[in-house]
Amino acid sequence: MRKVFVTGTAGFIGFHLSQLLLAEGFRVHGFDGMTDYYDVTLKQRRHQMLLQNPHFSMTEGMLEDDDLITQVTDDFAPDVIVHLAGQAGVRYSLENPRAYLDSNIVGTFNVMEAARRLKVEHLLMASTSSVYGANEEMPFVETEKADTALTFYAATKKANESMAHSYAHLWDLPTTMFRFFTVYGPYGRPDLALFKFVDAILDGRPIDIYNHGDMYRDFTYVTDLVRGIRLLIDTPPVRPANREVPQGDSLSPVAPYRIVNIGNSDKVRLLDFVEAIEDELGQKAIRNYMPMQMGDVPATWANADLLQTLTGYKPKTDIKDGIREFVAWFRDYYYK
Repeated sequence: MRKVFVTGTAGFIGFHLSQLLLAEGFRVHGFDGMTDYYDVTLKQRRHQMLLQNPHFSMTEGMLEDDDLITQVTDDFAPDVIVHLAGQAGVRYSLENPRAYLDSNIVGTFNVMEAARRLKVEHLLMASTSSVYGANEEMPFVETEKADTALTFYAATKKANESMAHSYAHLWDLPTTMFRFFTVYGPYGRPDLALFKFVDAILDGRPIDIYNHGDMYRDFTYVTDLVRGIRLLIDTPPVRPANREVPQGDSLSPVAPYRIVNIGNSDKVRLLDFVEAIEDELGQKAIRNYMPMQMGDVPATWANADLLQTLTGYKPKTDIKDGIREFVAWFRDYYYK
């Protein structure tokens, strides 16, 4: 039974990935800080569900606690590490940047050290589409430069990519960074747009629509996302001979290191997204149109060709189907 150490298992994506891994016969040890960035009871519920599987175990602790990370990973001795934990949220990084420094830089370093020490088969770590920053040419491709971060959150994730590349090169540590694009679905985070919009519309409260709705996002359904991660686990990068990298591949010429977009490859206008929610709820939103928020970008759109080339898989859930699944979960979970 292969063993995977997953950070952030009480989080939205970590929960879904752990469910998939357990269903496929892996043994999973989760690590989560259970921070109060959003509703802790939702995180506890996710862990309770995972703990019903005898092949799941977990440790509660902070990524910055190097001694604890060392102890837990040494005891579990994973074959693979998937690092999803960290301080999330673009807008919160404007209010509390130090949380991102502690969790996303120091915490990620501790996870990388564990992977180096244990010589794991593959280290996979979460980055974000936010690293594309002020880039204007879309869809975003992994091989283009990403040097214009617009928020400290994006800057910490870009730093993670550079940190990971150095470890891959120095220690021959196969490492894959994946860049997520606007993930949504059941058990989603309360700070994400879909959750906030559904909750507000059902309660008759207004929703804030930034940039007056002139925004586009590549909405990626969570089960599509974690399927992509699962397939990438079995696709560790190999240091290329003679620095020869295949056309279109983000593989480093000097390290077993690769960056992969995981997105739906389709940009959806924010107002169309709102209308799809209204249609599913059978209820109109009270719209509060707002200017663009500091650090936000008008559009994200993934080129996911590399993911398909590497794994044969391409995310495909239609936005209306994904919204339907989320609303069904939301109504059931919150009795609305």
